[in-house]
Order: sequence, then structure tokens, then C-alpha cells
Amino acid sequence: MSEMYIDEIRRFLPHRYPFLLVDRVLECTPGESLTAIKNVSVNEPFFTGHFPEQPIMPGVLIIEALAQATGLLGFRTMSEEPSEDVLYMLVGVDNVRFKRQVVPGDQLVLKAKIERRSKVVWKFSCEATVDDEVVTRVDMLCAAKPKDEL
Repeated sequence: MSEMYIDEIRRFLPHRYPFLLVDRVLECTPGESLTAIKNVSVNEPFFTGHFPEQPIMPGVLIIEALAQATGLLGFRTMSEEPSEDVLYMLVGVDNVRFKRQVVPGDQLVLKAKIERRSKVVWKFSCEATVDDEVVTRVDMLCAAKPKDEL
């Protein structure tokens, strides 16, 4: 089990502001699961349009934050850092459920668990919570693809 802070997260994920949605990894058990956090601030650029009078974090960004958590878990499981020639991509989402809104001031806890893995495709069960209350549940498929095949 190991924590990851932002400098290490940035080594593993190609995302940058405003699209890096994982602030810290609280624990990671390679081959099994990962728990991370996203601190939701009123200064997030998406709040200016979603919605100015009642800011709500878009559900697709909660899904993206969970996908980024799966990327970190995948790379930690393989004990390697991303290659310049390979892109780790979200290729499917199933059984998505949104249970609660996420608003400024919330701390989104992101949990990803490996369900199975083939050579290039991984299946994860994911959950996002705020104050131990489920916000979103989703099953995700992710794959690593060489950039020249995109």
C-alpha cells in the first residue's frame, strides 16, 4: 500500500490542468485496488457554466476522475510508467448510476478495483463517495493502445 502525491501522479497521467482530476492517492494495492481523492473547489473552470447559480460537478467529470484512478492502478499493477508511444484509454462504461450531486467544498473519494484483465483490456468496478455517501458507481473497461494505431 502506498500513497502518491501530485508530483508522482503527474508522472503517471498525461492530464494537466484543468483536466487532471486526481489530487492524491491515499492507498494502492497493485493488482487489487486504489483509493484516491479529488478536492472539489468553487474555482474549477467547469463551474462557470455548470451551473453558475447552483454549481454541480458534471457527472462525466466524475467518470473521468474514476477513469484516471484506474489508470494509476493499472500502471502501478504493471510496475511501469507510461510509454510515450502508448495511450491508456477509457473504452467502455457500464452500469453507471449517479446517486448524489457533487458541489464545491466536497472531497470526492475515488475507489477503483480490478475485476479482471486480459493482455490489453482491463475491467474495473469503481465508486465515488462524498462523506461516505455513494455519489457514483460504474464498471469501466480500459485499454492500452499504441498511438500509431489510433
